[in-house]
Amino acid sequence: MKIIKLVLAIMFISSAVSAGAQVAEKKSLTLEGANTVIAGAMAEAKRLNAPGGVIAVVDDGGNLMALERIDGTFAAGANISIGKAKTAALFKKPTKFFEDVIKNGRTSMVALQDFTPLQGGVPIIVEGEIVGAVGVSGAASAQQDEELAIAGAGALMNGSSEETSTAPVTYFDNGEVRAAFAKGMPLTEVAGYKVHASRRTEPGVAEVHTRDTDIVYVLEGSATLVTGGTAVQGKTTAPGEIRGKEISGGESREIKPGDVVIIPAGVPHWFKDVKGPVLYYVVKVS
Repeated sequence: MKIIKLVLAIMFISSAVSAGAQVAEKKSLTLEGANTVIAGAMAEAKRLNAPGGVIAVVDDGGNLMALERIDGTFAAGANISIGKAKTAALFKKPTKFFEDVIKNGRTSMVALQDFTPLQGGVPIIVEGEIVGAVGVSGAASAQQDEELAIAGAGALMNGSSEETSTAPVTYFDNGEVRAAFAKGMPLTEVAGYKVHASRRTEPGVAEVHTRDTDIVYVLEGSATLVTGGTAVQGKTTAPGEIRGKEISGGESREIKPGDVVIIPAGVPHWFKDVKGPVLYYVVKVS
């Protein structure tokens, strides 16, 4: 009888060890965590004075956990924000990635089921694991939708560790970078910073960014850049953005490959003469 009991005990332990090797522990987003994400996005909406927005939080299976709607947001915003969050969770990527893929020609992706390839959905990552996603719709722009979503996800991610961050790393291969420079377009625009692959072949208008500091790094070509002074016939074209015909006064300097120029927020600047094409990175820091 003792031998039988010993054999059964060994079989039980072996079974438990085998089962443990096939089952992994995983982190789960709680309702408290979902509400933290909502609060983070709402705080950013208030800071940016967003005109509206619906924030939706889903778990890693795309199931709705929490939703908040700013007064005055259009009625369809709720369904769209849920769709963005669900797409980011199930496909494990920000929805802007898919919007860009479709924009670049892979239109067949729109045939996927339960798929909302619109900027404004981002995964929520804790200690390297995707535990859910947040989607925002109805803010001032698609870019602001994403900014609010990132702020919401960051509220939970930043609270998970005081010393390290699990925010996703953004990577662009050289093909994407070349394509961006060919058209002169942003590489990424998120809360806190933007990176533009800029291309200029002729003089531009005077610009003033009241919220962003521009860090310019010249790769190719040369131009005369005027900074300071006053924007002539300056008009507000968007929140925090002023455009003018030219600059009166200011300091002129020739910029060339390898040069770096830091233009603080609120300082007028103008590409007066361009010996192009001029290719340059602009990092905008809010």
